[in-house]
Amino acid sequence: MNKKGIHFEISERKILLRIFDVVSIFIVLYFVSNTFDFDYFSITKENWSWALVLILYVSVFGTIFELYDLQKSSKIEKISTSIVFTVSITVLFYFLTPFFTPILPDNRLQIIYFYSSILLALFIWRIAYLTFIVSPRFYKRVLIVGETSNIKAVIETFKASDPNYKIVGFINCEKKKPNNIKFKGVVEYSPKQIYQVIKDEKISEIVIASFNSESITTEIYKDLITLLEGGFPIKEYTQVYEDITQRVPVQFVGKDFYRYFPFSRSNHNKLYLFFQRLFDIFISVLGILIGVVLLPFILLGNLIGNRGFLFYSQERIGKNGNLFRIIKFRTMIKNAEASGAVWAKKNDIRITPFGKFLRNTRLDEFPQFLNILKGDMSLIGPRPERPHFVRQLSQIIPFYETRHIVKPGLTGWAQVKTRYGGSVDDSLLKLQYDLYYIKHRSFMLDVNILVKTLSTIIFFRGQ
Repeated sequence: MNKKGIHFEISERKILLRIFDVVSIFIVLYFVSNTFDFDYFSITKENWSWALVLILYVSVFGTIFELYDLQKSSKIEKISTSIVFTVSITVLFYFLTPFFTPILPDNRLQIIYFYSSILLALFIWRIAYLTFIVSPRFYKRVLIVGETSNIKAVIETFKASDPNYKIVGFINCEKKKPNNIKFKGVVEYSPKQIYQVIKDEKISEIVIASFNSESITTEIYKDLITLLEGGFPIKEYTQVYEDITQRVPVQFVGKDFYRYFPFSRSNHNKLYLFFQRLFDIFISVLGILIGVVLLPFILLGNLIGNRGFLFYSQERIGKNGNLFRIIKFRTMIKNAEASGAVWAKKNDIRITPFGKFLRNTRLDEFPQFLNILKGDMSLIGPRPERPHFVRQLSQIIPFYETRHIVKPGLTGWAQVKTRYGGSVDDSLLKLQYDLYYIKHRSFMLDVNILVKTLSTIIFFRGQ
C-alpha cells in the first residue's frame, strides 16, 4: 500500500484549535508587550495564575460562542462573529475579576492593546488554520463499499457533518448489480479495481456501508480481509456515522440493536444519579427563585401580548412511560388546538408575539423547574413528548420509546444539536441524538450540553 496522506480527526482538530488559540494569544501578547509600552499582562513566578484565568475564560466563552464548531471554523465569514464575541466577553470578564487578574492599568490605552492583541491573535491563527488544515491536502479520502440504495444517504450525511471527510469512490458489493449510480463527485469502481483505487486516489480509509452482510461477494470479502490483515483501516458505516455526527443511526440498526444499545453505565451508576439529582434540586430551586423575580415582568408582557392565562399544563410521557403534567408559560393563542393535536413548527402562526419572545429566550420553560424539583423531569435528558405523538411516532420510528428509559429533561443533546421537531423526519433526527446521549451519558457530556444551551439562548435559537 502507498503511504497515506495526513488527516486530522475531528477530536484532533478541536484540540488543535484550543491549543493554538491559547498559544497564538500568548505569542502576540508577548510581542506587543516587548514592542510597545504595554505591561498590563506580563507573566512572572508571582502572577502565573493570570495566564490560567485567561486560558479558562477563552476556553469557556469560546465554547459558548461556538469558536470550536468545526462547521463554523471552516469558513472565516462564519467564525468571525464567534471570535469577536469570545474576545469581547473574555476581556470584559478578565477586567471585572481583578481578584484573579491584574488591576486595571492607569493608562487606558493598554486596555485597547490587550483587546486588540487577543483579537488579532485569534484571527491570524484561524486564517492559518483555514489555509493549511482545512484544505484538500488534509482531507480524509474515503472509499465506500456497500449497496447502491445507501450511497446517497451516506455521502450526504458525511458531507454535512465533516467537510474534511471526502468520499471519493464507491464499490458496489451486491452480486446482482443494478444500473450504475450517478452521484456528483463520487466515482463507481469495479471490485477488481480496489487495490489500484487505494493507490491512485490515496485512500485513507474504507467504510463498509452494507446492511446485509450476505450481499458482499466472496471476492470483495477476501480483498477486505487481506487489507485488514495488512493494517489498512476498515470501518463499519454505523460506527463512523456515530463518531462523526454524534448521534445513533437508529434507522440502520435493524436486528443488530444489541450492538448499539449497551447504554451508558451512568444510567445505573448510583453515584452519578445521586449527584445528578442533587444538581437538579439546586438548579431548580435557583431557577424558581429567578422565575419569581421575572414573574411580574412576564405577567405584564402576557397581559399586553397574550391576553389570556399565563400558565398552562399539558400531559407528557416521562421515564418508563409514566404520565405527568408539564407546566409552561403560554405562548400560543387561545384554543390553538381546537381541531386536535398539531405539530408545532417554525414561524407557527399560532404563537403570539410575546410568546415568540418567551420561546426565543427560553423563558417559557421556567415553570418546568417545578417539574424538575418534583422529580418528574431532570435538567438534562430527552424532551418529554405528548402521548398522542408518542403513539404515532412509535409506529413509524424504530426504538422510539427507548428514549423513555431515562427522565426527560429541560434541555438535552437533541435540543442543542438540531432544530425544533415539527415532523416525523425531525423526530427521527432528534431520536438519534437522544439515543446518543443515553448511550454516552456522563458528567462531561452533561457539561457540554449546558454550555451549548447557553449558546442556544445567547443566539436566540429557541423555538
